Amino acid sequence: QVQLVESGGGLVQPGGSLRLSCLASGIIASTYVIGWYRQPPGKERQLVARIGTSGDTNYLDSVKGRVTISRDGAKNTVYLQMSSLKPEDTAVYYCNAQSVVTRRNYWGQGTHVTVSS
Repeated sequence: QVQLVESGGGLVQPGGSLRLSCLASGIIASTYVIGWYRQPPGKERQLVARIGTSGDTNYLDSVKGRVTISRDGAKNTVYLQMSSLKPEDTAVYYCNAQSVVTRRNYWGQGTHVTVSS
């Protein structure tokens, strides 16, 4: 059974930092394209960052320079390091894994990030 478990969300002041973690089980994360998505209140879900099987990355324009996605194969975990956080980064952040073979998608349950003073 595939599970993606996000953690690391919380309340942070503007300008602060958070590191989100996505622990995968039931799959080998390095063989999947892993993406971090977010859904702000009342808005649609959007891709924040994605890491491919070869380690290639891409980012939402509004987070470039503030966010880094990385993968620890030994821990089967993908991280999203966020800094210089802004109130507009407030959202539920979701981890997604997509098989490059079957294109099947898996989602985590989400972790809340609130940026507020």
